[in-house]
Amino acid sequence: MPNTKPKLIFHPKAVLDLDEAAEWYEAQKTGLGYEFLSEFEKLTNHIVTFPKMFPVLENKVRKAILSRFPYLVLYKNNSDHIFIIAVMHSKRHPDYWKHRTIE
Repeated sequence: MPNTKPKLIFHPKAVLDLDEAAEWYEAQKTGLGYEFLSEFEKLTNHIVTFPKMFPVLENKVRKAILSRFPYLVLYKNNSDHIFIIAVMHSKRHPDYWKHRTIE
């Protein structure tokens, strides 16, 4: 049976969110940026495997929380892919991502 897991597609600003967070953690302590990215990868693997597991925030956008870092991954589960809208700090304004185009 072929692999039916959806692929990840990132909003360009979500890529910037992720890069900026990893760079900030790396500046705090060598290796911490890598640990952040590793934690993010674990979560996104979980999202791809169980896309409907996480709660809907609004408008079919779901919210997953990194376990070790205070970051949220906002995504939309589409039929053939997962669209990552934002990777945002939990203290950021909750409407931070709403101006972004959502597939």
